[in-house]
Amino acid sequence: MPASGRNLPGMPLQMTDPEGDDSYATGSSRFRSSRSAWWRPATTLGRVFLALGALSVSAGLIVASLFLKTYLGRDNRFRVAGAENIEATGLTQVSRAEMLPVFGEDIGRNIFHVPLADRRKQLEEIPWVERATVMRVLPDQIRVAVVERKPVAFTRHGQQIGLVDANGVLLSMPAATMAQHHYSFPVLTGIDPGDPLASRNARMAVYGRLLAELDSGNQHLSEQISEIDLTDPEDARVLMPEQGTDILAHLGEDHFLERYQRYKAHISEWRQQYPRLVDVDLRYEQQVVLEMAHGANAVEPATDSNGASASGALKPSAGQPANSAAAAPPAPTENATLKLDSKHTENSPADQNPAAASIKASRDKALKDKVERDKIAKEKLIRELTAKDKAERDRKKREAAQHSAAISSKGKTAPSTRPATVARQGQ
Repeated sequence: MPASGRNLPGMPLQMTDPEGDDSYATGSSRFRSSRSAWWRPATTLGRVFLALGALSVSAGLIVASLFLKTYLGRDNRFRVAGAENIEATGLTQVSRAEMLPVFGEDIGRNIFHVPLADRRKQLEEIPWVERATVMRVLPDQIRVAVVERKPVAFTRHGQQIGLVDANGVLLSMPAATMAQHHYSFPVLTGIDPGDPLASRNARMAVYGRLLAELDSGNQHLSEQISEIDLTDPEDARVLMPEQGTDILAHLGEDHFLERYQRYKAHISEWRQQYPRLVDVDLRYEQQVVLEMAHGANAVEPATDSNGASASGALKPSAGQPANSAAAAPPAPTENATLKLDSKHTENSPADQNPAAASIKASRDKALKDKVERDKIAKEKLIRELTAKDKAERDRKKREAAQHSAAISSKGKTAPSTRPATVARQGQ
């Protein structure tokens, strides 16, 4: 066999052009190498020129940005001339005079030098401001959008009446303004201004759950409550008006609607059996602890919801299960523990006859009268506080006018570098 017709082991198979012309393959390879991308030069000189060009472009951009920054920072067209250059929306309880001192040191300053994030935080330190947005509007305007807090209850601390929002932030309002709003909130006690915000927030969470349960199903049962004591966040103590007197009901920290309905189902028979009833503890399953006015630590005979005789028991101490309270012999006392039938209904047996219906109608009328008296008492208290607040409001108006005048005059003169001092009410 001829040597040209054999393939040696390990050697690649060679194919020849039948026409014997290999110039096309060689030329196409040459063509591809000559058409390389411009950003990937094939020679060292080309790479050097490309690097120098990139550095030149970068340097030009840096110089242009510095020039633009210097120009914008010094051009008087971008200067915040005065308080009229600051626009604000959403102000209802917060006055413009309270807001403007936050921007006191920005009057006369270039708008690009105003620290927007710092101004937003300072605005949100004002108690009535829940959140704020601050933005630049070229060439020389600052725009502020404020979302104010919404009060959900009155607070009473000593003789001071105020407002509080759902997060436990205490809000002040002149008595006259408070009367104009016609608020119909319950009065909360136990919300101490000296407590940290987290503690007040936890108490307001209990209040929020209580109202949500009582008003579920569009029942509006919370309207029958005049006062709630949240001193103990694990025990919401609700003041219930009952035929000319007030009963303190312990609803605990959960199952509010169930306990409220249990209270309403049995309060008539409890008051009939214990005329001096002042306190009802509903936190225990299958039983309720009653306390009379000027009571002692003893127990008197009690009956269950079916009228059967029930054995008395001492009121469980803190941490002791209700069903483990020691039994005591019946004795004439001022406190009682009643065992309830597990199948009790929302309406007591006394409500099943016409006489009971008449009693219920009288009770409802007395309840409405009590609510109306509470409303009149609140309005009277607010009117009494109006005179006390008048001097303080006049003083604040004078100070606000002085602040506004100082800011306006500052805008007409050289910008001051002295930071503005703002007195804010602490949370």
